Amino acid sequence: MRILIASDKFKGSATGAEVAEALALGIRGVIPDAEIEAVPVADGGEGTVEAALASGFDAVDARVTGPTGGIVSARFAARGAEAIIEMAAASGLDLLPGGVKAPLTATSRGTGELIAAALDRGCTTIVLGVGGSASTDAGAGMLQALGVSLRTADGVVPPGGAALADLISVDVTGLDPRIADATIVLASDVDNPLLGDRGAAAVFAPQKGASADDVAALEAGLSRFASLLEAQVRVRPSVDLPGAGAAGGVGYAALAVLGARRAPGVEVIQDLTGLGVRIAAADLVITGEGSLDDQSLGGKTPLGVAAAARAAGVPVVAVCGRSTLDDQEISAAGFLRVHALSALEPDPAVSMAQARRLLVTVGERIASELVAIH
Repeated sequence: MRILIASDKFKGSATGAEVAEALALGIRGVIPDAEIEAVPVADGGEGTVEAALASGFDAVDARVTGPTGGIVSARFAARGAEAIIEMAAASGLDLLPGGVKAPLTATSRGTGELIAAALDRGCTTIVLGVGGSASTDAGAGMLQALGVSLRTADGVVPPGGAALADLISVDVTGLDPRIADATIVLASDVDNPLLGDRGAAAVFAPQKGASADDVAALEAGLSRFASLLEAQVRVRPSVDLPGAGAAGGVGYAALAVLGARRAPGVEVIQDLTGLGVRIAAADLVITGEGSLDDQSLGGKTPLGVAAAARAAGVPVVAVCGRSTLDDQEISAAGFLRVHALSALEPDPAVSMAQARRLLVTVGERIASELVAIH
């Protein structure tokens, strides 16, 4: 029996590798001779670099500007001319000092510094995984780190999305020339535009601590930035492109200025890990993430893995901390069955704290079901 475990992280409880380790322990308790292979996967957000490292990439550490201006340590993955960068490693919510959110002033500058570090290493293909960002600055900070000049009447524009409302000029002539020869891939499942009711400020800024007034201020800043960029630099109108609103508008800067192409994060990671080949060789695939819900149906990691398994004719089961999907949605997603930790431990706090122990039990249950079938 060949079993492939391809799970995303259970955020706040276990990494993808820890999920796989716990499940494998439970499975081997019932089927000692099971052949188990673990492949960490992600959707382009947190966990993307971990998945790349598990697939043979090298870890590269850099010191960059954090979301509120302090220096932070950030890691990206590199192999040959290819680099995998997580925006969250440099500009993420988890890096906010004391966890205090800064919706108006948080910057994406560190993400641009990571891109520069990858270029310094000689990388010419850069996968930018976005998700978990603290900023809503349309990627202005990222562009500044790469040489773009943004000015107000008083000088260089301060960090953050709100300050962009005072912009008077955008000059991209100083953009790092190596960008022109690089391939930038925006790994994101988010298809929101930059502006409007589905835009970066309206939809995502409240998750970063923005009040209603803050959202209005950020929307004004993003709108001003985009209008100047498209008028003064004559970039292609891209505020409405799917993915422009990703990561507080970093998607917009990547698409409009860096010439990035957008690709579903889970597909990018599948290509990196050779997941399709590994799935085809398995008798069962196990995938999962912390919560299986409506967002999962929009293309999160488990759905991508399930689609690949279905294409290969391999059954797939999902594990999660909790699930809000009904039987019809589970079947339509391609899952043979969903195992939720909440069925073992209904208290969310206990379930999160003891996720690995519960995952061992889930592994035992999956193995017992396999024995009963075969």
